[in-house]
Amino acid sequence: MSESLKFTFTPVDGAKPAAASSNPHAKATTETDDDIAVLKEKFGDSICEVSQYAGERTVRVTPEVLKRVVYLLRDELAYNYLADIAGIDRFTDEDRYAVVYNIVSISRGKRFFLMVWVDESAMSLDSITDVYKAANWNEREVFDMFGIVFAGHPDPRRMFMPEDFEHHPLRKEFPLLGIPGSLPLPPNTPEGALNYDPFSAAHGNKPSKSYEEPVSTMASKN
Repeated sequence: MSESLKFTFTPVDGAKPAAASSNPHAKATTETDDDIAVLKEKFGDSICEVSQYAGERTVRVTPEVLKRVVYLLRDELAYNYLADIAGIDRFTDEDRYAVVYNIVSISRGKRFFLMVWVDESAMSLDSITDVYKAANWNEREVFDMFGIVFAGHPDPRRMFMPEDFEHHPLRKEFPLLGIPGSLPLPPNTPEGALNYDPFSAAHGNKPSKSYEEPVSTMASKN
């Protein structure tokens, strides 16, 4: 009889407390409780929620006070650098979308996360480009990918997709393989036809191999 292979069992670690102090990755830069207290005193119920994950606080405010909160963070609490703006499709029946602002105080060494929920029936927020010029491209990207309009933006064009593109690629209902025919791609040769399906093989069509394509007459003239 052959000997069975030896098997070494490694027990699973037990659950650890969720306190921020037990997280080795928690940073003092995101300990912004004093600043959050200032916002609560100033804006009251417009501060909807303060959540904490991995030692990072995120303050959710109503869309109506967004710009006033951002002005206060910059002018009174020295948050002078906008690091990023990100859109999120929460895929919920109400307040489907969220926009998160990552704002930094360089002089104080603090990072503040501000969040606003956007209902699908509204799809609009105030632009903060007059508070932070760096918001220009960030807001354009969120509009391009999710369709949220930023009122008062000085140049509200799409960031990546063509202006006549009818969809917003980071919405949860957008197919992973794209929508055939929605975005024609250039041909491989100057005389070739536009490619209306970037994933034609995945949709049941076999595109021609590069070595099977006709030689470009423009290339032969050179």
